[in-house]
Amino acid sequence: MSENNNGNHLKKSLSMMTMIAIAAGAVIGGWLAESPYWYSLTGPGAAFIFLGLAVLLVPVGLAFAEMVALLPFSSSVAVWTANATNHKFGWCIQWLMFLIQIVEPPICAFILTTALGFFIEFTTTQTMLIAVAICVIWYIISNFNISISGRLSNIFFYSMVGISICIMILFFTSGKWSVDNLLGHGGWFPKGGYGLFLASGVLTIKYIGFEMTPTMIEETTFPVKNMWKVILAALFIPAIMYAVVVIAIGGMAPWTELAEMSMPEPELIRSLGLPMIFAWGALIAGSLHGFTTFMGFWTSSARVLYGAAQLNMLPAPFKKLNKYGQPYVSNFVVLLFSVFFCIFSASNWVQYIYAVSCIAAGLVYFMVCFDAYKLRKTHPEWPRPYKAPGGNAFLFLGMLVSVWVVIASSLSLDFAGWMSLVAYMAIGIVVLILMESYRKKNPGKLEPIILTPDNIDEN
Repeated sequence: MSENNNGNHLKKSLSMMTMIAIAAGAVIGGWLAESPYWYSLTGPGAAFIFLGLAVLLVPVGLAFAEMVALLPFSSSVAVWTANATNHKFGWCIQWLMFLIQIVEPPICAFILTTALGFFIEFTTTQTMLIAVAICVIWYIISNFNISISGRLSNIFFYSMVGISICIMILFFTSGKWSVDNLLGHGGWFPKGGYGLFLASGVLTIKYIGFEMTPTMIEETTFPVKNMWKVILAALFIPAIMYAVVVIAIGGMAPWTELAEMSMPEPELIRSLGLPMIFAWGALIAGSLHGFTTFMGFWTSSARVLYGAAQLNMLPAPFKKLNKYGQPYVSNFVVLLFSVFFCIFSASNWVQYIYAVSCIAAGLVYFMVCFDAYKLRKTHPEWPRPYKAPGGNAFLFLGMLVSVWVVIASSLSLDFAGWMSLVAYMAIGIVVLILMESYRKKNPGKLEPIILTPDNIDEN
């Protein structure tokens, strides 16, 4: 059902290695500027928390893998939930999925301007305009063949991993790294059980991104049964990178000092008299982190809208494709949202939206695990090229982890944050009401579509 009015289709051009680059690159956030917060939460023990969280999210990730193999459509969570419950609730979960994806591109645009700020000081207005310009430039690129995004993701991802490894080796071999810096100021968890508890919830944020992979399934060139490999790579490559980075940086200075820095890597290199070429490398790697995250979430955001239109949850223009097989209307809407968030980024409201997106992620994760469980019961006859191991208990564990994500993300959300979530969901409900009203006034048009395995051959 990826066909539009003009008979065009999404182009199949994403290999498994490219999907790993897109997914893992999207998950790996900008530790260039975020690592001080990690140390402020729980010191160098964050390394173990990152590894533990990756393991805990495996049931959720494999539930996504089972569902995308069962129903391999860009509509992803919408069609899964529509089959497990109903069309209207499918839209509600899809709307939450859109929130998770759409807040990331503008945030990453600001990460890029932060890296530039190491060399040139920008005013608030200039920073906002640069972020908007980045979004506009990428909007133009996004309307060409997705293979361009794929090639850039490969280049950026493997380059940033390589550069980051070089910098970590520099730290470990510099003669400045010491176990005393790492453990001599309160041990692995200097803030005790409370810091461990808080960090184990808050740092879940750093894994948002693996859930985007199903939205691109109609553009992949490998068997759907292998998507589990991409999803696990998107969890464990970042986990290992995060852990190594925390230990490498943590041995260069006490965690209390690191927590006060803006960008620890280049600042440490400069203050300790290490070769400045590595400081430049750190900034380049940080920028590449931002680019890969930006590209992945932009692509996924457009596919979430396109997928919703596949099911007639949104008007038909959202699934229109240009000659390059790109959903240009959906891309334009993503641009509008991105520019909106860029303009209002100076307010706390956008920070609330970022926290709210993590609550949305927990809700979506829970629902996908439930979808897998429900469809196992109601449609055991449907072919499952991949099935998550461990039986239903594995899916229940995924649901428990998802509930924890919601609870932990709620800890830092105040009344204004809850109101922003309510306002966002209200917009989704308004869209639902308008679509229902249109159907009543125009019988036979935009009737709800629920795709099943019988529709797979139509792709």
